[in-house]
Formats: sequence, C-alpha cells, structure tokens
Amino acid sequence: MKRINGLTLLDEREGEGRAAQKGDGVAYNTRFFLNRGDEVPLNDRQVKVLPQEMIRVEDGVSLIDHTIVLGRRQAIAGIEHALMGMKVGGYRKVRISPHLAYRDEGIPDLIPPDAALVVEIWLKENLA
Repeated sequence: MKRINGLTLLDEREGEGRAAQKGDGVAYNTRFFLNRGDEVPLNDRQVKVLPQEMIRVEDGVSLIDHTIVLGRRQAIAGIEHALMGMKVGGYRKVRISPHLAYRDEGIPDLIPPDAALVVEIWLKENLA
C-alpha cells in the first residue's frame, strides 16, 4: 500500500490477480470501528434500506457490497487509498485519520466529529 499521511496499515492479506488502480471499478466490503475499538453499526443501518442483493451475512455479520470507481471520490478518501493496490480476495485493516474520513462532521449517532477510524476492507471484485 502506498504510504499516505493519515493512513496506517495494521494488517494485510494479499489476494490474487491484478492490483486495483485508479480508474478501476471495484466491489468491496467494510467494517468500521472507532479507534477505541467500538464497532460502528453502519452496515446494520444500511441493511434496513438497501436491496437484499447488496447484502451478505458472513459469520453473523452483515456486509454491504459497495461498488465504486477508484479516483472518483465515491467513498471516503481513506477507503479509496486503502483499496489502491489490493487484489481480489485481499484484506486490509487500516487506521484512518479524521482528515481522510468524516473530518469534523462525523455521522450523527454513529461517528463522532474528528474521529479516527479502524476499517477492515475486503476486495470482492476488480471490475477493470
């Protein structure tokens, strides 16, 4: 993973195939945690409003299939940067500083303002 200020790699398992790069469409799953370890129930909230085909449950955990094009700012900056260079089936756990996440706004009732996040990311597909 390319080093960027505010993004720290905590764990990684390499996948297979071509590495994702800017301009590639990718499908991925995430789990968010506050820096102190509490899970952010973002997926649980999204399960209530998203189509069932976007949701899968693994080991009792709801995962949402997100699809974006890297470089188009369709996800928070920390997620996009972490996805760069990942291969299908790969996993990364990263710490994301507030300036690459939700800054001083946060997400009401989920993520406080200026929160550092720990995010688990799985690359499901590279649609390049």
